[in-house]
Amino acid sequence: MTSMNWSVVYPEIWLLAMACVVLLADLFISDAERNTTYGFTQVAAAGFGLLHLEGFTSGMTTYAMQGLMVVDPMGELLAFFAAVAVMVTLAYARPTLAERDMNKGEFYMLALFVLLGISVMCSANNFLVVYLGLEVMSLSLYALCALRRDHAVATEAAMKYFVLGALASGFLLYGLSMMYGATGTLDIPKVFEQIGTGRINKEVLVFGVVFVVAGLGFKLGAVPFHMWVPDVYQGAPTAVTLLIGGAPKFAAFAITIRLLVEGMLGLAFDWQQMLIVLAVGSLAVGNLAAIAQTNLKRMLAYSTIAQMGFILLGLAAGVVSGNTLSAGNAYSSAMFYLVAYVLTTLGTFGLIMVLSRQGFESEEITDLAGLAKRSPWIAGVMTVFMFSLAGVPPMIGFFGKLAVIQALVTTNVPGYIWLAVLAVMFSLIGAFYYIRVVKVMWFDEPLQTAPVARGHGVTALLALNGAAVLVFGPLSGGLMAMCRDAIVKALAT
Repeated sequence: MTSMNWSVVYPEIWLLAMACVVLLADLFISDAERNTTYGFTQVAAAGFGLLHLEGFTSGMTTYAMQGLMVVDPMGELLAFFAAVAVMVTLAYARPTLAERDMNKGEFYMLALFVLLGISVMCSANNFLVVYLGLEVMSLSLYALCALRRDHAVATEAAMKYFVLGALASGFLLYGLSMMYGATGTLDIPKVFEQIGTGRINKEVLVFGVVFVVAGLGFKLGAVPFHMWVPDVYQGAPTAVTLLIGGAPKFAAFAITIRLLVEGMLGLAFDWQQMLIVLAVGSLAVGNLAAIAQTNLKRMLAYSTIAQMGFILLGLAAGVVSGNTLSAGNAYSSAMFYLVAYVLTTLGTFGLIMVLSRQGFESEEITDLAGLAKRSPWIAGVMTVFMFSLAGVPPMIGFFGKLAVIQALVTTNVPGYIWLAVLAVMFSLIGAFYYIRVVKVMWFDEPLQTAPVARGHGVTALLALNGAAVLVFGPLSGGLMAMCRDAIVKALAT
C-alpha cells in the first residue's frame, strides 16, 4: 500500500506521453486532413484500451502511488469502455471536423486529455485524486466546447458549461472537505472505516454527503442539476457533444461508486434517498420536456437526463434494509445500462454527423423527414438506435431497462417495486418522442433532396454500431457477466 508501483499506471503514462507526441507532431504537419495526427490519436487510445483490457482479464486489484490509486477490474473495464467510446467518437467526428475548420491538433490532444481525466477518476482511491481527474477531464471539455471561437452559439454553450461546471466542482469539493473534516482522512477506504466506527458526528457526515451527491448529480446530468445539458448538447459542435455525452459518463459512474459505495456505504440510507429523488425527477423532467423539443440534439439531451434516471435507480437499490446482498446485482445492472446507453448514443450522434454537410448541421427533427426515401439503410440504422433508447426488444436498450427493473423488483421492498412501475410508466411516455423520429423518417415527405454521402469508413462504422446495438441485446449475457464480475471484485476489496 505504501509503494509507488509505477507498473500499474502504465496506461496513464502511455496516454500522457502520446498526448504530448500528438501535440508536438501536429506542429510539423501541414496537410488539412491531419492524417498523421488522427492516426497517432487512435493508436494512443487503442494502446490505452488494450492495456486496461489486459488488466481487467487478470482480475487483480492493485494499489499504486502510495495508495492514492486503486487498479481493480471495475476501473479497468470502465477505462476500456471509455477508450473505445473516444475512438468511435473520433472516427465519426473526423469528416465533420474537416468541413468546419476544426480538424486541428488541439481537438485530438484535448480528446486524449479527456480520456486521461476519465482514467484517473476510474482508478481514484483518494478524494484529491478524484478531484484531479475531474478537473483534467472538465477543463479539456470546456476548451473543446469553445473550439469554434467564431461561432456565437458554441461560445455561449462553453460559457454556460464552464460556469455551471465550476459551481458543481465547488459543491463536490465542499462536500469532500466536510467528509475530510469529519473523518480526518482523504483516503476513500479509511473514510469507510471511520464511518463504520459510528463515533463521528452524523449530522456533519450527512451534510457533506448532500454536497457530494449534488456534485455527482451535475456530472451525471440529473435533475435538478441538469440545466447545462440541453444548452451544451445543442450549442456545442456535434463532435464535441458526442464526446461529452459518451465516455465521461463512465467516469461519473466510477466516482459515484468510489465515493458513495466504497467510501460512504455506511451512509447508504441517506444518499440512496437522495438518489431516488434525483432519479424520479430526471425521469419526469427528461421524458416530459423531450416531447416538446423540435431540435434533435436538444431532444436527445433531455433523453439523456431521463436515461440517467434509470442508472440512478440502479445505484439506489444496492443496500436494502441495512444489508448489501443485492448490491452486486443492482450496481452491475446500472453499469450494464450505462454501457447500453453509451453504445446507442455514439451511433445516434454519429448518424447526425453523417447527415450533416458544409453549411448544414441536420440538427432539427424535420431535417430527417423522408430520410427513408433518400437512404433507407441509414433510416433503418437510426430506427434501431431510437428503438434501443425507447427500450424496444430485442435492442440492447430493452435489456438494460429490464436489468435495472429486475434489480428493483428483486429487493422485494414495496417502495422499490413502485419505483420500477414508475420507471416503466415514464418509459412509455418517452417512447412517444423516439417513435416520432421514426415516423418522420419513414412517413413524412423529404424536405432535403441532397444525397447522403460519406466516406465508406464512417458508414461502415455506423453499420457496425447499429449491428452491435441489435446483436448485443439478445447476446447480452457475456457483457452483463463482465459488469457483474467487475462490480463484485471491486466491492470485495
